[in-house]
Amino acid sequence: MAVFSQQILWGLGAVLVASEAPRKADIEVVLAGDAGGNRVLKACELLQEGYAPRILMSGADTYYGTRESLLAINLAVSRGCPREVFIPSNEPAFSTLEEATHIIPALRKMGVHSVLVVTSPSHTARARRIYRRLAPDLEIHTVAARDPHWNGGYWWKIRQGRKTWLLEMTKYLTDFLRL
Repeated sequence: MAVFSQQILWGLGAVLVASEAPRKADIEVVLAGDAGGNRVLKACELLQEGYAPRILMSGADTYYGTRESLLAINLAVSRGCPREVFIPSNEPAFSTLEEATHIIPALRKMGVHSVLVVTSPSHTARARRIYRRLAPDLEIHTVAARDPHWNGGYWWKIRQGRKTWLLEMTKYLTDFLRL
């Protein structure tokens, strides 16, 4: 019974994950909402491996008077990523849909055709669906950054993983049903 239960729980988490192998793109878009910096550091890793020459960093919310995008960029620079590759997106957005609504026109204005969207594993399916729905003219691929709360897919084994799953599943269903 325990094995069967774990398979069900694994499947409930897998619905949220749509991470792809990285591929060459015109730009990376790092979605806001990762206080640990794993998303921006994954973007730097992809940059260093030659997958894209620029990184658009989302994050208009402020923490202690500093925009999230700038905090993320500063972290990446402190770890060796060149500051000049970053483009901060400071449009006010408090959801993935709002982020995409602001970012997609900016990408088109830059002449971008292909995008690597970097986010947490549990966020990849919803982010990909939103970006592909709003930008069918762009080639959108999602790449997952490390997320200790996702616990390698065993999200139910730690408290923060369970919270992450519940919140993301709610957002996933809300977007899927377009509520």
